[in-house]
Amino acid sequence: MDDKTILNRITELVDEEHKLRADAQAHESGTEGEASERLRALEESLDQCWDLLRRRRAARDTHGDPDAQGERPKPEVERYLQ
Repeated sequence: MDDKTILNRITELVDEEHKLRADAQAHESGTEGEASERLRALEESLDQCWDLLRRRRAARDTHGDPDAQGERPKPEVERYLQ
């Protein structure tokens, strides 16, 4: 996956997240059930994408191979402090 593809995926995920949150606000119901689970999955996927993009950029900056970077498992990425 190249940087452009990762950025496009991030945009798709953010758009979906915004839509879910807007729908919840419009119905004044908050996020419950399936919507809540989907939001959590979106946040985890976004964390993975951002992690991969940062590591690809770091590899490029240090004259490494950005294509050698792979997606890390969600549990690993979720333990990071931000």
